Amino acid sequence: MFGHVDHGKTSLTRALTGKWTDTHSEELKRGITIKIGYADTTFYKCGKCALFGIAAKCASCGTDAKITRRVSFLDAPGHETLMTTMIAAANIVDGAMLVIAANETCPQAQTAEHLMVLDMLGIKNVVIVQNKIDLVKAEKAMENYRQIRAFLKGTTCENAPIIPISANYNANIDALIEAIESAIPTPQRNLAAPPKLYIARSFDVNKPGADISKLKGGVLGGSLICGTIKPGDKLQIKPGIMRKTKDKEASTPITFEVTSVMTMDGPLSEAKPGGLIGVGTLLDSALTKGDTLVGNIVGAPDALGPVLDTLDIEYTLIKREGLENPAFKQAEPLVVSVGTATAIGVIVKLKGGVVSLKLKRGVYAEKGAHAAISRRIGTRWRLSAFGKLK
Repeated sequence: MFGHVDHGKTSLTRALTGKWTDTHSEELKRGITIKIGYADTTFYKCGKCALFGIAAKCASCGTDAKITRRVSFLDAPGHETLMTTMIAAANIVDGAMLVIAANETCPQAQTAEHLMVLDMLGIKNVVIVQNKIDLVKAEKAMENYRQIRAFLKGTTCENAPIIPISANYNANIDALIEAIESAIPTPQRNLAAPPKLYIARSFDVNKPGADISKLKGGVLGGSLICGTIKPGDKLQIKPGIMRKTKDKEASTPITFEVTSVMTMDGPLSEAKPGGLIGVGTLLDSALTKGDTLVGNIVGAPDALGPVLDTLDIEYTLIKREGLENPAFKQAEPLVVSVGTATAIGVIVKLKGGVVSLKLKRGVYAEKGAHAAISRRIGTRWRLSAFGKLK
């Protein structure tokens, strides 16, 4: 779920899954998404009236419906100051829903920035959701629709379907599910390859005051890119534990054994790519609490490459109306997002459209990976460039 702050991404996630993904105290207090929210659902199709839904019985005729697909949703933050979290989410998705409110002029600031991220990361399977149509008259909704079409012109989403809905009233959700099933197919995955899982969340599942004998190990949440994971597998986390040295942070990989694999519906005997999973471990929960391991990768020890403290990125500067974005300068600090990792680095070399960054802490990244670069403009870090690792 992408889109401007308060355009209804979290409400739409609830309409599609039944789960409200803003669960942290600060999110509930401020009314915005801060961490990546996630939720699973099952899509059904009625064999009699051909309507789509998320219930085993058709909402229209009551006939038993057939499962078409299991789908996982990531609810990405829309607020500008949380763009790096949104970029991290974009790196593990197969398709996207760009949510645009019908009661505001299109595009809003983060609507434009989120579309740029989808473009730069090569996410082409997109459904546009025109939300909050219950708040405007028909003429206003049509005017907003024309604004959306004009906004999409010339982008990879130019021909994406636009589905008008009201998330709060579950209006037209059946048509939206049908569009998702048509526009965002399930990709082919390599199950024979060694497993790789980008960590998007990490947890301590123990409650305060829990009995020591009943304490559970830390849990890793993320999405498998390839391969499979099952209980008993011995895997490695990179970069792993970060320790400060005199002039930088050094990393030590963490080796662990998988104790369980879970989805929202319960345990799995084996996890495959596609969807969000929780990986149970016997790791000290102090290592996993509070999303400490977000940005790491899980994989077979002999299949993971090195941790990099220098990145060479072939980049393109973003040109936007109202944003002064001059050429990069030697020694300029930048924030780079790659995989689910975000790191701060300093430019040590600029040559022929390639920027070399010396990172303050190492990241795991592979050649050809998409990267997003933010720079300080005024008092804020702003999305300024995109590219690929050389």
